[in-house]
Amino acid sequence: MSSPANVLVLSKGTHGEPVEAYGAKLRERLPDHDVAVASTPTEERELIEGVRYVTGRSIDEALLARADAMELFACGYAGTDHLPMDALEEAGVTVTNASGVHGPNMAEQVIGAILAAVRRFEVGQRRQSRNEWRHYQTHELMGDTVTIVGLGAIGTAIADRLDGFGVDTIGIRYSPEKGGPTDEVIGFDDEAAFEDALARTDQLILACPLTETTEGLIGRDELGTLPPSAYVVNVARGPVLDTDALLWALRSNRLRGAHLDVTDPEPLPNDHPLWDLETVRITPHNAGYTPKYYDRLADILAENVRHAEAGEELANVVA
Repeated sequence: MSSPANVLVLSKGTHGEPVEAYGAKLRERLPDHDVAVASTPTEERELIEGVRYVTGRSIDEALLARADAMELFACGYAGTDHLPMDALEEAGVTVTNASGVHGPNMAEQVIGAILAAVRRFEVGQRRQSRNEWRHYQTHELMGDTVTIVGLGAIGTAIADRLDGFGVDTIGIRYSPEKGGPTDEVIGFDDEAAFEDALARTDQLILACPLTETTEGLIGRDELGTLPPSAYVVNVARGPVLDTDALLWALRSNRLRGAHLDVTDPEPLPNDHPLWDLETVRITPHNAGYTPKYYDRLADILAENVRHAEAGEELANVVA
C-alpha cells in the first residue's frame, strides 16, 4: 500500500452544498488517503502546508505561497479564467478542471429552455394565472437549425440530447479538425463560415469558456445576422454575449427572445431592464446545479490521484 497522500478540500462550497459533503465523497473513493476539509480561511492556511493535492473553487496567490508541496490543484469549476494561472505554472502546479461534471444538468437546462420557448409555456402560464382558457400560437423545434458555440463536455452533451428532435446542428469550436457530434463543425477563426452559420440559426446556444476569443463574441453584428425569429440561450459566461447589443436586438424585434443563466454584469442589478422584458427568461447562474455535483467532482479527483501516484497521465488538465 502506498503511503497516504494528503488531500485538502478548501473551505468554499458551491451551489449551497457544504464542502464537508465533498470531503466525504473523496474519503469514500480514497480510503487509504488522508482527506482534510478546511472550514475557514485560517484552516486553509494551516492545513495546506505539506499537501500534494488541493481542490476547491479557487485559490489565491497568498494561499498558493503557503502550498509548499502542492502538485495538483483540482478546480471545482469547468472554467479556470478566475485562477492565478501564471503563478500556479511558476510554482509547478498542475491544474485540472471539472469538465464533464456539468454536462447532463446543463444540457437539460438548455433543452428545457428551448422547448419552453418553442412551445411558449410562459404564455400559457400567464393565461392560467388569469383563469383564462384561450388558445395561442406556438412553434415546433423539429426542422430548426441549432448552433452550439463550444463543443466541450457541455456542448457535446447538448448535441447528444438534441439528436432525437429532428434538428440540424452546427458546432463552433477552436479546433474544427477534431470534428464533433454536430452535423457541421466550424472554427472560431473562420469568420465567413461563422456568419453563414448565424444567418441559418434558429436556436443559438452559448456553451463556451470565457477567453480572449469569446469575450464579446456575440454583439450587435452577430445578433443582427441571426434571423429575427432566432432564440439565444447563454449558459456560458455573461461577457460572451454583449448585454447592450442584446437589449437592442430584443427591443427592436430583431430577436425572438433569450434565456440567460449568466449575465453581464452578474448578479444582474435589480433595476436592470432585462428583468422586465417578457421575451427574456433569467435564471440565477443555476444551470450548473446538480445533486450529483460532488459525486462527479470526487470521481475526477480520485482518479487523478491514482494516476499521479502511478506516474500516469492525468485527466482534465488545463495547465
